[in-house]
Amino acid sequence: MVRSHVLVCGGTGCHSNNSAAIKKEFETLIKERGLENDVSVVGTGCFGLCAVGPIVIVYPEGAFYSGMKVEDVAEIVDEHLVKGRLVQRLLYKEKSDAHSVKALSETNFYKKQTRVALRNCGVINPEEIDEYIAEDGYQALIKCLTELKPQEVIDIIKASGLRGRGGGGFPTGLKWQFAANSPGPVKYVCCNADEGDPGAFMDRSILEGDPHAVLEAMAIAGYAIGAHQGYIYVRAEYPIAVQRLRIALEQAKDYGLLGKNILDTGFDFDLEIRLGAGAFVCGEETALMTSIEGNRGEPRPRPPFPAVKGLFGKPTILNNVETYANVCQIILKGADWFASMGTEKSKGTKVFALGGKITNTGLVEIPMGTTLREVIEDIGGGIPNGKHFKAAQTGGPSGGCIPAEHFDIPIDYDNLISIGSMMGSGGMIVMDEDNCMVDIAKFFLEFTVDESCGKCTPCRIGNRRLLEYLDKITSGQATLQDLDDMEQLCYYIKANSLCGLGQTAPNPVLSTLRYFRDEYIAHVVEKRCPCHVCKGLARYTITDDCKGCSACAKKCPVGAISGEIRSKFVIDPSKCIKCGVCMETCRFGAIVKE
Repeated sequence: MVRSHVLVCGGTGCHSNNSAAIKKEFETLIKERGLENDVSVVGTGCFGLCAVGPIVIVYPEGAFYSGMKVEDVAEIVDEHLVKGRLVQRLLYKEKSDAHSVKALSETNFYKKQTRVALRNCGVINPEEIDEYIAEDGYQALIKCLTELKPQEVIDIIKASGLRGRGGGGFPTGLKWQFAANSPGPVKYVCCNADEGDPGAFMDRSILEGDPHAVLEAMAIAGYAIGAHQGYIYVRAEYPIAVQRLRIALEQAKDYGLLGKNILDTGFDFDLEIRLGAGAFVCGEETALMTSIEGNRGEPRPRPPFPAVKGLFGKPTILNNVETYANVCQIILKGADWFASMGTEKSKGTKVFALGGKITNTGLVEIPMGTTLREVIEDIGGGIPNGKHFKAAQTGGPSGGCIPAEHFDIPIDYDNLISIGSMMGSGGMIVMDEDNCMVDIAKFFLEFTVDESCGKCTPCRIGNRRLLEYLDKITSGQATLQDLDDMEQLCYYIKANSLCGLGQTAPNPVLSTLRYFRDEYIAHVVEKRCPCHVCKGLARYTITDDCKGCSACAKKCPVGAISGEIRSKFVIDPSKCIKCGVCMETCRFGAIVKE
């Protein structure tokens, strides 16, 4: 037994900030100090608080070191691990209470969280199956295979109220029931790990930190519906997740937990990984299955639904990573335990990737029904730099913007839909007063237009027309009639697109029109962007504070500034390309952007 464990975050965020080198430095110095039998260094998944990474936690003290660098390792080894003295300067201190030192679980970021899907992330080494087993891993699969009939498993999932965490929110148990009821000896279980929403990294972090939880849940799903083969469809841009999935697959097979005759119960179930090429549309279930089959990822008309005719034309269930991550805990702790969390129609917890204009960026897992205010102010630490909250965008390109007037709305599937947004997979991008909502809508439309598979006309052409309207608005060329036409086009695209990508693509436009129409009006009527974001409407003016130094005129790339030395210079708006170089150059603050 070792006396200390040094946990080093190995999630993508910390990994990109050199956490692998930090871990190696710990191992090297611990060996040099002769502590290799006393101290264990463990690489984990994401701890969640990405804003202060790389993170290192030393147990049993629970010392939470943040913002780590390779050169800091020696001090922690010599002071903490050798002498038993905490390195105060490296301990995480909350901005609201900079003089106090807290354990990770006592920080405001974690106090209101309830970890179910993320329970093992940052706790175990995801590359060691024994550590997963030590945390009750594969006990749920054993219970299903030895104590429960397939229908009993489905009944437990149905009673728990678990809904799909990938965006649609369809009841998971009901989906499994449909597939179980479909006739035929060949069925499939699929996992959607093709996480493509801008700002979303929930599924990636679960796969990086707790891959066995997904494998075990998929085996349980296979047992429940009568399937013997599963596929995990994960985007190739997630190399760490893919590597750890492959390691987990080999370990599970070596332990007899996947493959033929699992645990001598007569049940066969195997899994394969399929890499996606990064097409956002392949997050749609029928497009994903088409891609697994080796074809171009394009959606298919529904019905028939995948539970009746899915992968290779056989009954198939498809759930996303976070949905599967809840299954094993539901089997072990019971449907009532899971249903006790959340709201009447949205049970359990939800993982959000919190980003944008927020102090504590990272992963959070909250009970359904937690208010937006609690997430942003209590957990997220509020808006930095004294700015005011303006909106939160949920659901990625398929979602909408939640304005400040709904700051206290309880977050669940139905509430978000009622105000023009949606849960989506769980991205939550926070915006402050400096964000232009027309520009935000344009950003998401640009993404959707680029990612449309082009199969159906409403999505292929309609969304491009929407983007053209937004281009006109942000360049000062639109009319009020354009606003009405654009809104009408949004509803047409929603009603006539083939798949969920096209049907939800207009949501960012509709929600910003609904709550921030005054900004659209300002762009169209007043030809100005109230937030000074839209470059096409920007105007640079030289004020009376000008000293006549000519620095701005010398730097202007198009010669739009003229004047006499020691006199006020002027900008010719017909020549100005609105690059902002003049404003950056002026040492006297005499150039303003309007």
